[in-house]
Amino acid sequence: MRKSNFALRPQPSLLDEARQAAEAEGVALNQLINVAVAEKLSALRTEKYFAEHPVSFPFLLDEDRQVTKRYGLYHRLGTDAFNIAHPATLVVDRSGVIRFLYRGDGQADRAPLEQVLDALRKLQARE
Repeated sequence: MRKSNFALRPQPSLLDEARQAAEAEGVALNQLINVAVAEKLSALRTEKYFAEHPVSFPFLLDEDRQVTKRYGLYHRLGTDAFNIAHPATLVVDRSGVIRFLYRGDGQADRAPLEQVLDALRKLQARE
């Protein structure tokens, strides 16, 4: 295992809370800090990307995982994931009704493209 030569000195109250959170999650403190920093940087990169490349549809960045949990996509712990969503593809109509949902079993499991395109064609035919 590599040792870091970077000293991190959070405020004592923050450190106490981080230790409690790590213990509650069953992970080491450094793992919790690494995941938290990675998640924040990912959110910032995503926000920057969409600012530079606007899209014509709403995009959900589910940082607190409320939506992920509501749809049964939350993946707390597995051999290939920690505290993230199962990979999923959803096709949602203009009324907010889910017309297609594919939930991957692992981080490399993605919806077959033809199934997604078929769902989109069906949705387009309805509208």
